[in-house]
Amino acid sequence: MHAERATLAASVSRQTLKNMAKTVLVIGAVWPESNSSAAGQNMSGLLRAFYQHNFSIVFASAATDSLHADDVSEYGVTNVPISINDDAFDDMISELQPDVVVFDRYMTEEQFSWRVRKHCPQALHLLNTEDLHSLRYARHDAVKRTGSAENAELNNTLAHREIAAILRSDISLVISSYEYALLVNTYQVPAQQLILLPLQPPVIKDNTESLKLDFAQRQHFMTVGNFRHAPNWDSVLQLHQHVWPAIRKQLPHAELHIYGAYPPKKATALHNPKSGFLVKGWINDVDLVMAQSKVCIAPLRFGAGVKGKLLTALLHQTPSVTTPIGAEGIATHENWPGAVESEYDAFVRAAVELYTNESRWQQASNRCPALFSDYKTSVINGNTALFAQIELACNDIAAYRGPLLQQGMVWHHSLRSTQFMSQWIEAKNRL
Repeated sequence: MHAERATLAASVSRQTLKNMAKTVLVIGAVWPESNSSAAGQNMSGLLRAFYQHNFSIVFASAATDSLHADDVSEYGVTNVPISINDDAFDDMISELQPDVVVFDRYMTEEQFSWRVRKHCPQALHLLNTEDLHSLRYARHDAVKRTGSAENAELNNTLAHREIAAILRSDISLVISSYEYALLVNTYQVPAQQLILLPLQPPVIKDNTESLKLDFAQRQHFMTVGNFRHAPNWDSVLQLHQHVWPAIRKQLPHAELHIYGAYPPKKATALHNPKSGFLVKGWINDVDLVMAQSKVCIAPLRFGAGVKGKLLTALLHQTPSVTTPIGAEGIATHENWPGAVESEYDAFVRAAVELYTNESRWQQASNRCPALFSDYKTSVINGNTALFAQIELACNDIAAYRGPLLQQGMVWHHSLRSTQFMSQWIEAKNRL
């Protein structure tokens, strides 16, 4: 198996890459699944951006194969399976010699960045944060302790690991302005190492482009989200326990349709046609359902980053009700196309009003196109800044890293334990 992977890498480097300007190796935590999560959608958009900038793309992952994985062949992507704590990766990357290596989330950076640094010292390290995991963890912990994400403890062990990974990387992609400000102002990360690149927006599909339904043509409340993602599961529980019973009391014939990948038994057990609480699970075309739904509701108590479900609602002019955490990185509370509420009673009132008041619904729906256009512009600007920074760094990586004192410090100290633990596991596996 090791020899096969090394041979594959050599084949890729000699044939596929010879006519391309630069090579990027993306090390994914999972194989891209744009229909399963916003993170998968974001990765697909990132691959598309590299392809449009004439990069040859190799995607490597230690994850198992997925039935829902994207077909990324249209971007010329070569998929390479790898293993954690396996020196076959060293052979592969030594052959490939990529110009840029993208680490998908901080855990992947911890596992593989020292190997990249050792065998490809000139390669630019780019960390795709997706969202700040430590912020999501801190908020989740605060909710469990106090019932609210306010006053989350940001100085935690996970933050130490994640910020160290950001400091080790030459560039880190940050998907919300809130998190960018947090990194610069609270964690003191140099702005040179950060690019604000909002979550890649959904693209309208042929089967929904002409489907612009009005208030009377739409029906049902809906929400969507990968059930494996803790904020989404908690949101479903809030809907089941607090929000939906109150809505249903006022709208006895309304239905809530809940979609998402990987629904566990504890989720499907909540399915109750009698109460209109319908756990639908996996859906092939969330765009079609969003375009036909009247209101999207997402009572997210914790989380981080930008919420893909709410971007999809914007795209299809579907009013939404969410929380301040749900709205983060998309629009101000005052300009939200629906309502942003923290309390259950206010959340329910806003949802019912949007569902029953055509004038209020239309006003919210009409806000969506301009907000989505502004969001797309911010993504375009982020992509422009990213590839300008990549070009600058790749032209002289030593000069680029020169001013980054903290980067040198964390490479000198913090990564050694991760490297030696990995090497110990390798040696143990050979016994």
